[in-house]
Amino acid sequence: MPEKKIAIFGATGSIGTQALDILKKKPNLYQVDVLTANNNYQSLAEQANLFQPSCVILANEAHKDEFRKYLNYSPQHLEFGQSALEEVAANYEYDLLLNSLVGFAGFMSTYIALKRKKRVALANKESLVVGGEIITKLPAFNEGFLVPVDSEHSAMMQCIEGESMESIQKIIITASGGPFWEYSAEQMKEITVEDALKHPNWDMGSKITIDSSTMMNKGLEIIEAHWLFTIPVEKIEPVIHPQSIIHSIVEFVDGSSKAQLGPPDMKVPIIYALTYPDREPYPNKTLDYSNNLELEFRPVDFEKFPCLRLAMESAEEGGFAPAVLNAANEIAIERFLSKEIHYIDIPKIIEKSLEKITSNKELTPASLMIIDKETRNYANSLLR
Repeated sequence: MPEKKIAIFGATGSIGTQALDILKKKPNLYQVDVLTANNNYQSLAEQANLFQPSCVILANEAHKDEFRKYLNYSPQHLEFGQSALEEVAANYEYDLLLNSLVGFAGFMSTYIALKRKKRVALANKESLVVGGEIITKLPAFNEGFLVPVDSEHSAMMQCIEGESMESIQKIIITASGGPFWEYSAEQMKEITVEDALKHPNWDMGSKITIDSSTMMNKGLEIIEAHWLFTIPVEKIEPVIHPQSIIHSIVEFVDGSSKAQLGPPDMKVPIIYALTYPDREPYPNKTLDYSNNLELEFRPVDFEKFPCLRLAMESAEEGGFAPAVLNAANEIAIERFLSKEIHYIDIPKIIEKSLEKITSNKELTPASLMIIDKETRNYANSLLR
């Protein structure tokens, strides 16, 4: 059994399940010691029965009884409720926390783990979007304990490795453009939930798929890159690259550029984060250069994708603005998925929230929680 222990927060989501697929093939890398899920108790039970971690958490207590019936072994620690995530992050022994929780719910786990100087493989972009100013002040962040899992940030990290930050002129972050980058303004008004959930290249959860279609995903990634690599927002340029083969490009002061390429497959950045700074052999798909390979790039239409503009503006404003942006976006997406609002209402709710919600308080985990709650209540009240 491997000596190193991994805790996977959000084990039943896209990143969590792919990480467990890797660890099935590479059991030498980590002992799976903590698994958590929010609602998907059947999948969590299947994973727990297979890997038999000593700690299992189901955040939604409503499914507690059904979950127990599906488990065929007795974990040393079986916990229920959202607060159990923070307790485990704070008190449990693990070597790596893979944080693939969705939304602001993932921030505290990242913060607590880094305060303990635990290594974090971060797939929860909201941790840095909302709390980047706080997290980047932690000694563990500056000592390299945080490794990104997002394909774009993994690509940036791989291109920057061995380079000085002073030599970077610009980072180009690529976006597939989602399903609507060729739509007219009139067509955007008619987009349904079903349309928005069909991504041309990536298989992801519903929230991130909608974010990709509005290009908010790219905006959140720009904020994340700003904090991860201490680079000004104006030096990060989004471009549309429909093939999703080049994941990011780093341009240097001498005019040269480095890019990281590969098929759209999240297992590459996941295994890189699990094994960093080493590379582990793994049978991931590779590009086939014996066939024609077309790579095209298009400028972003900020008028058509106002979410991206709002994200970049909030990053430049700093303070609580990214937290307001994030909370309003999460509520707007929930309301769109439940068919309460139209697709084109998503940026309207975010913009109104950014205009309304402000604070002069010091930026702390507690004040972020207050702003997050206030924003969600306000965003829920709009366009009723």
